Amino acid sequence: MKPTVFLLHFAGGNKYSYQFLKPYLENFSVVSLELPGRGGRLREGLIDDLELAALDIVDQVLSHGELTNFIIYGHSMGANLALKTVEILSTYKKFPNAIVVSGSPGPGISIKKKRYLLSKQEFKMELMSIGGVPDEFWADEELYDFFEPILRADFKIAENADHIIFKSVSCPIYVIMGDQEELSQYIDNWQQFTIDKAHSKILKGGHFFIHLHPEIVAQEINRSLL
Repeated sequence: MKPTVFLLHFAGGNKYSYQFLKPYLENFSVVSLELPGRGGRLREGLIDDLELAALDIVDQVLSHGELTNFIIYGHSMGANLALKTVEILSTYKKFPNAIVVSGSPGPGISIKKKRYLLSKQEFKMELMSIGGVPDEFWADEELYDFFEPILRADFKIAENADHIIFKSVSCPIYVIMGDQEELSQYIDNWQQFTIDKAHSKILKGGHFFIHLHPEIVAQEINRSLL
């Protein structure tokens, strides 16, 4: 039986956010999870709290049964969410082989600006600076208005995580960041959140470098099984 990799999306994402990565994960049973208020869960209310979001993800993970051989991967918002998810899973005696995270220096290291509180125009400018969104998105005002509440809720999850206590997990953590990311120099911060080893790698690119290097991201996910 193939090991399972659970994919946790970034801010504004859904279960389809990693379609570009799936072709490189043929050694895994791939399960893309999503928070409420988007995709297949559009009719459900948004969550804007990291601990509540983690509990929601835990319920989804536990619904997949035995869980004897699995990995959790998250990018950006999904990185801290993955860590908290694994912490909660340990209370159910469910322990992943590893956590793989990207686009985040981990808890306690963040841009202090509360972007989810910005005006519509300021918020849009911040999103443009981060990248990862097709140009046509900005040209369609109706489309933007649909996604803005989702993005603000997710940014609130990411940007209010500093008050949350994170316990160290027992599995290794594999961390990838882009060399153009503002906080990439703090990548080794992840070591304090595992009693095992935090492995770090810097790739060329900005916050959404994962779209430039899907094979390497997949290699790290595969390597975490070794």
